[in-house]
Amino acid sequence: MGSVHDHVRVPALGELNRFRREFYTSLTARSDALFELADAVLCADGPVTTLVDLTLVAEHRRGHGAMYDALNHGRVEPDGFRATLASLPLPRAADGRIVLAVDVSPWLRSDAATSAERLFCHVYGRAKNASQLIPGWPYSFVAALEPGRTSWTALLDAVRLGPTDDATAVTADQLRAVVARLTAAGHWQHGDPDILIVTDAGYDITRLAFVLADLPVQLLGRIRSDRVLNRPGFARGWASGHLAPLGDGVTVHDFSLDGCHVVD
Repeated sequence: MGSVHDHVRVPALGELNRFRREFYTSLTARSDALFELADAVLCADGPVTTLVDLTLVAEHRRGHGAMYDALNHGRVEPDGFRATLASLPLPRAADGRIVLAVDVSPWLRSDAATSAERLFCHVYGRAKNASQLIPGWPYSFVAALEPGRTSWTALLDAVRLGPTDDATAVTADQLRAVVARLTAAGHWQHGDPDILIVTDAGYDITRLAFVLADLPVQLLGRIRSDRVLNRPGFARGWASGHLAPLGDGVTVHDFSLDGCHVVD
């Protein structure tokens, strides 16, 4: 990598070289076969439809038997690999803020009847103007978002949700661990803008904000269309603009203001 004459590309290639070394280190069993399999997935022409086709890719220099052996008996040390992902350069917003997105994406396993801990995953777009529930494994992903109009993201973590897991509790623990790794890697320091976390409508954003209140984060989430927000009502006099709280058994009829209107 260091022999490349293009000085603009040398730092990026150096980061890629470091990532590949640390990724190889995190493979604790069948490391060579798993490493070549990962290269084959990345270098294959088009989507991967069958595993055996990966053995025909030039980057995979072993037979199909070694591939199946690596998948059955290979091991990955996840904590070390997560730390490696957190140490990579992160995209930032225009103000220098780190923006993280969290979402659940399923690995559909409708034909794998013997696969353990499958859940019914809510899926859109597979039927005409309708959603479906298909058996599969839901995974919670955390990614750093790129600025501007792009679909590229930097994946930082993935956790599979089990049948008895509380999705909000798992997400809170996941985000706490990701923020800790980003802080340890030097991406966030005291005085930096708070990390912005973006969620979809499926999350309990108020509960997440309460659980993560001790972290340097701000949460931005969509609210479900059927969500009901309660707050004390007020009686307003149109002429004077006077506001009177309605609470503790007090109603608008207890006021003598003319033309009162209850503001929710």
